[in-house]
Amino acid sequence: MTSVLPPEPERLGLEARRLRLNTLIGLRWLAVAGQTAAVLIGVFGFGLGFPALACFGLIAASAVLNLALRWVFPISAQLSERDATIILAYDILQLGGLLFLTGGIANPFVILFLAPVTIAAASLSFSRALGLLALAIVSATALLRFNLPLPWIGGDQLILPPLYVAGLWVSLVVSAAFVALFAYRVAAEARQTASALTAAELVLARAHHLSQLDGLAAAAAHELGTPLATVALVVREMAAQPPRDEAFADDLSLIEESVDRCRAILRKLAAPSDLTGQSMDISSPVELAELAAASHRLLGVSITVTGEGPEPPPRCPRNPGVLYGLGNLIENAVSFAQSAVTIRADWTKSAVTLVITDDGRGFPPNVLARIGEPYLSQREGARPTEKAGGGLGLGLFIARSLLERSRATLQFENAAPPSTGAVVSVRWPRAAYEEGRRSDN
Repeated sequence: MTSVLPPEPERLGLEARRLRLNTLIGLRWLAVAGQTAAVLIGVFGFGLGFPALACFGLIAASAVLNLALRWVFPISAQLSERDATIILAYDILQLGGLLFLTGGIANPFVILFLAPVTIAAASLSFSRALGLLALAIVSATALLRFNLPLPWIGGDQLILPPLYVAGLWVSLVVSAAFVALFAYRVAAEARQTASALTAAELVLARAHHLSQLDGLAAAAAHELGTPLATVALVVREMAAQPPRDEAFADDLSLIEESVDRCRAILRKLAAPSDLTGQSMDISSPVELAELAAASHRLLGVSITVTGEGPEPPPRCPRNPGVLYGLGNLIENAVSFAQSAVTIRADWTKSAVTLVITDDGRGFPPNVLARIGEPYLSQREGARPTEKAGGGLGLGLFIARSLLERSRATLQFENAAPPSTGAVVSVRWPRAAYEEGRRSDN
């Protein structure tokens, strides 16, 4: 299956999600404000007896770090994975220091360990996110044993049962692991989809560019026609005069032949399109299927196109996105077919349907429900002619995205026994098909 895949998609995905320094600085200022408010309220509001000066020292360290980062780096700077890891590790250790001074795991603010862990899972590689998760768990574990007493109102110490404190630690560890895994999976799927959509946009832009070449050629032929006619007129006038010698006559004859050849070439260039660059309409769904299948008829598999419906058949503008999407589906069918692919084009007064069927093994059950997802491994049993990268599933994702932009609905299924093979149905409302909404709009 043809697919357009940027090189090293994982690396490009990491580059695309690099953290902006300004984002982390803003979050840290929020943390500084919250920590300052918590210490002030605890000391002066509730009279809790904990080392406030030491707490303010750790908070001031975060403020100084923010000012230093703002001084050294531009506001739009993007952090490398290493730098982002160091900064988030500092946030975990600074929070651990504050919790050490204020009761350790028993302090309700221990839940804030989840913040840097979640940011790391959503923006860093799996190994670095796992490292920061481990740092948070180690810090929480150390706070079980090493911490100052939890302050309480009136100067008393609140001593919680050890089993309850252990339960808090377990809940924190489980929550951190779950949130990190969840954030990483969601971010990874979002990155895959974004990468695949970018590839689809590139494919569509290329297809649209190619579809406009005939119009550009027609415009060029129109513009070149006038100076070429002038050259032809001058040559005819020179030929009408008595020749100076035989060589001069031969040169004039050669020029006349060259002018005629140029005019013939310009006529061919102008033939496919009108001078506005707009392509001619496709006269029927059968012609649409034939156009999409044309480039795949030399792959050793027979392709049969049939169709019927009430007259007149619906017409649609040439849409490079639709043609490319259908071509991808047909190429996928050809790649996995044993000997034949059938395309059935039917239309009614309300709908247009194209059904692409091959005689291969069909879709595996575990793949069928996820057809069209980016980077999904596809069917086994591909023909040797299948191009590299077909197992990524990006081609089907692009095809589905392009066709759905034209308001088509796609359905993937296997042929009913005893028949074998895959069946892909593409259905448009007839109004949307004839409207021909361009997939690049």
